[in-house]
Amino acid sequence: MKLSEDHIDKRLVERKAAGTYRTLKPESTLVDFCSNDYLGFAHSSALKDKIQQELNSLPIALNGSTGSRLLSGNLTYTETFEQQIAAFHNSEAGLIFNSGYDANVGLFSSLPQRGDTIITDELIHASIIDGARLSYANRYTFKHNDLESLEGKLKQAKGICYVVIESVYSMDGDTPPIKEILALTDLYNAYLIVDEAHAVGLYKQGLICSLGLEDQVFARIITFGKALGCHGAIILGSDLLRNYLINFARSFIYTTAASIHQISSIKMAYELLRQSDEVIVKLKDNISLFQQNIKNNATYPLLKSDSAIQCLLLNSNEKAKQMAAYLQNAGLDVRAILSPTVPMGTERIRICLHAYNTVGEIFLLTNTINELINAE
Repeated sequence: MKLSEDHIDKRLVERKAAGTYRTLKPESTLVDFCSNDYLGFAHSSALKDKIQQELNSLPIALNGSTGSRLLSGNLTYTETFEQQIAAFHNSEAGLIFNSGYDANVGLFSSLPQRGDTIITDELIHASIIDGARLSYANRYTFKHNDLESLEGKLKQAKGICYVVIESVYSMDGDTPPIKEILALTDLYNAYLIVDEAHAVGLYKQGLICSLGLEDQVFARIITFGKALGCHGAIILGSDLLRNYLINFARSFIYTTAASIHQISSIKMAYELLRQSDEVIVKLKDNISLFQQNIKNNATYPLLKSDSAIQCLLLNSNEKAKQMAAYLQNAGLDVRAILSPTVPMGTERIRICLHAYNTVGEIFLLTNTINELINAE
């Protein structure tokens, strides 16, 4: 016991000394420029009312699901809704997982096999990295959004090759050259998998649907914890892929199923999403307003992004923490993103814009940042 406690204490002391120690913070009363609730669904009284009405209309009154979906936890309600989600995103089939992390770990640990190849963008989400590690497949990364780097890795691929990207990157907010990547995967007989976590909502059905590329992508991961304001995820693809995951994805097989409350919450969020055109326009207007009023500074550049995620590079943990603290003291909930979450030297503040942010709030945010940068 003593050896383990000494090891734990040593690692925590090292992290504190490096300025990268993480702590949990309670909910904030500051102006929200931090959460992934881009369309305001998590705050929505309309969604809350719709969920309650849906639950009241259901004959099933269980609080919990009672087991995994392969035992007692599967419902016709869930399977019917999975097909509805798939149809909304123009996909043949889908399988719901309890979280985006579970979905990515389940997909990438079970699909590629030893001797196959996974090629991921270097900024891919941690859950994809963790799933790929469990697969025993050959793993390569290519430089962020760099087609030449990707092609170099494709030339090294063995077995069945899967290329993995995000349609909107969670820490940079930018989008990849998807059509050009598809051309490369087609040339080298590889399969493209796209994580759409941060694209759904901003592009309504996701960027892949917006570009009309649904039939060219092998699988998509759609999460419900961002713009939909709920929790969970679905993997979209062929009916064959769905059946494969039911049989081989351990994070699906060996976990208690989501409750009917969780499933009905997601279902009602999709009903709101279908009617959300005006809200999406408001979100895009707020993104434009922010970009028009922030002064781009060469010392602390704003990363290029047309999404709700806007990042200002501070290039050190200490500077990122200092700017975040300054903004929080001004009443604005903006958080620092530190290494090792992002590579050392790319530390930043990450600003999340929402449809419900007011013009006054956005001006307060941009003016405060501009004043702070000008004072240096």
